[in-house]
Amino acid sequence: MKKWTYAAAAIAIGGVVAAGAAAVSAEDKPMLTIDGETFTTHVKVPDDHPLAPEVISGWEYRTRETQALELDDFQNPAFLAVEQGEELWSAVDGSEGKSCESCHGDAAESMKGVRANMPRWNEAANKPWTLEEHINSCRKDRMGAEPWKWESSEMLGMTAYVGLQSRGMPMTVQTDGPMASWIEKGKELYYTRVGQLDMACANCHVDNYGKYIRADLLSQGNINGFPTYRLKWQGVGSLHRRFKGCMDQVRAKPYKRGSDEFVALEAYLASRGAGLSVETPAVRN
Repeated sequence: MKKWTYAAAAIAIGGVVAAGAAAVSAEDKPMLTIDGETFTTHVKVPDDHPLAPEVISGWEYRTRETQALELDDFQNPAFLAVEQGEELWSAVDGSEGKSCESCHGDAAESMKGVRANMPRWNEAANKPWTLEEHINSCRKDRMGAEPWKWESSEMLGMTAYVGLQSRGMPMTVQTDGPMASWIEKGKELYYTRVGQLDMACANCHVDNYGKYIRADLLSQGNINGFPTYRLKWQGVGSLHRRFKGCMDQVRAKPYKRGSDEFVALEAYLASRGAGLSVETPAVRN
């Protein structure tokens, strides 16, 4: 795990970071086009949006070499997880003798658009549910199978496979009704300083995106590519793993994966990045 010094924190907070592009222009790097489909990586937003004038996908902040991995499914290392998820989709498990396919049929049809509107309000639970929570609910209540751990290869494979069915679709999480208070809670968390380094998510991803801290080019922190393959991880990881990693780096006590805090944070970031194309499974640094 990368350790930050207090000096590094002061540099980030003060904005005196190594020179980098203040914003990423769509003309600076190649278009994100996979199998002939061009993805939306820039979305114009109103002046009152925290990322005005535009929301930008993390893909735009990566090197050409890293971008190339995402442009070709045969090179994209995350597709090992997708293949596992595809196998699990039709694998019978649990006391009910069912698979995901037993109820949902062809994932290309039944799961289309699902990732794009997560987390989604669950009336019975009276809270938003992430994709992981929906999957484990099906396993427990419909299949009679054991839930998967959040960061297990099975869960990452299934979320990558289900997420792939929404690839290219715009992020469209619900923002009104009961979701509104959760999004507001997530926003509050995003701007709250925590840890020994006294930093908030916004210090990097709002105040200093497009600039370098050490060797890393800071993005806006949008979540449209998760689960994603990170070169640093040498594998696929969940969004909540990324949240935990950021909290570790500022020396704060992380919330648990699946906690109300991380779910609220996910809801806020999904709403903030509305309109960006789902890139699951993306490749990042």
